[in-house]
Amino acid sequence: MTLKLVLVAAAALIDPDGRVLITRRPEGKPMAGLWEFPGGKVEPGETPEETLIRELKEELDIDTSASCLAPLTFASHAYPDFHLLMPLYVCRKWQGIVRPTEGQATKWVRARDLRGYAMPPADLPLIAPLIELL
Repeated sequence: MTLKLVLVAAAALIDPDGRVLITRRPEGKPMAGLWEFPGGKVEPGETPEETLIRELKEELDIDTSASCLAPLTFASHAYPDFHLLMPLYVCRKWQGIVRPTEGQATKWVRARDLRGYAMPPADLPLIAPLIELL
């Protein structure tokens, strides 16, 4: 059986203190209650960078640009119903104050502490490169 490939772009927003933003998936969504890096599905005709610019505005009410997104690593993970390919970008510059717009919880955490949060399986391999970076 061939799994559908789903491309999702994620961002590791890093504040001036070197902490990373994670958001909690709201009730009613798949994997509700798990912590993840903000981002979303790449829509047809979009680049991953365009997806992140759109998603960060929609979910967190912040503005950034492609020049502020630096690719760090990626995850490739087979879920039962689809295969996820997820590039992770580092973003240290944005305009506005992070304000969750979909009722999701947010938390700024040290990269070394990320393993203490329940995350989707695809997010787990992204932690080590962040620890190394920070």
